[in-house]
Amino acid sequence: MGFFGKKGSSGFSSSSTAEEVTEGIDGNGLTAIVTGSSSGIGTETARVLALRGVHVVMAVRNVDSGNKVREEILKEIPSAKVEVMELDLSSMSSVREFASKYNSSGFPLNILINNAGIMASPYMLSKDNIELQFATNYLSHFLLTNLLLDNMKNTARESNREGRIVNLSSSAHRHPFPGGIRFDSINDEAGYGSIKAYGQSKLATLLHANELARRFKEEGQNITANSLHPGGIHTNLFRYHTILSGFASTVGRFMFKTVPQGAATTCYVALHPQVNGVSGKYFEDCNISKSSAYGQDADLAKKLWEFSLPLTSP
Repeated sequence: MGFFGKKGSSGFSSSSTAEEVTEGIDGNGLTAIVTGSSSGIGTETARVLALRGVHVVMAVRNVDSGNKVREEILKEIPSAKVEVMELDLSSMSSVREFASKYNSSGFPLNILINNAGIMASPYMLSKDNIELQFATNYLSHFLLTNLLLDNMKNTARESNREGRIVNLSSSAHRHPFPGGIRFDSINDEAGYGSIKAYGQSKLATLLHANELARRFKEEGQNITANSLHPGGIHTNLFRYHTILSGFASTVGRFMFKTVPQGAATTCYVALHPQVNGVSGKYFEDCNISKSSAYGQDADLAKKLWEFSLPLTSP
């Protein structure tokens, strides 16, 4: 990947790693939640944030796997502050339980990284009977964010430090269903396509960040919200597509990012001072980029917000 790495205006590129883009940054006094941090770029994100002094809360479905990652981080960084808490994004009751426990813990919240996701799965429904990719990649993160917002607002106000919400989207947001979001047939199995459904969920994730940014600006909150494409990385996201996985393992290894490179944009947007005050933007390769026409549609973002509220109500 390195030979494609032309630096952008930030001074970083597709070949930059998470450690490189956070070098010299002091994260002491900050607390971050990273969803899906027991594998892939989520693990590297948690590790590098901890390396920079951030108190990291790993929100993971498999607590045993999360604890193993935590032990590895502590072995490398004995001074790291890392917690593991259970969060199953296929279940809204699990999201509510996680948020309740977190808000009762006394932990502040400076940074929320909505990282977890699944990619191009066969048609399945979540535990709440919502198409699984839409539920896991977007809707449960929408609920989680809303349940943690008061904590984030209080933390930003009391610490006088900018809060940051980082949503992991994908370049696949450019290839959703016609119209962007299938509001009238979100659970329609007959019209389901795994790649289009993934694109829809990642478009929703991007629009979520944009609408949060608009609302924070309107309210005068010291919190930003941005989305990003981490780049193509060969992780277990490919488990539902053997052809894509095989390509990534052979020819793709010359084109795909490494995991440290894949976590770079997330860590850059979460921690770097260059991003202070930047909100409602879409990042690629640690630089601001341009999303699709749907990704820039403010009315679509508002419609998605209103659509999501009743779906996530108790």
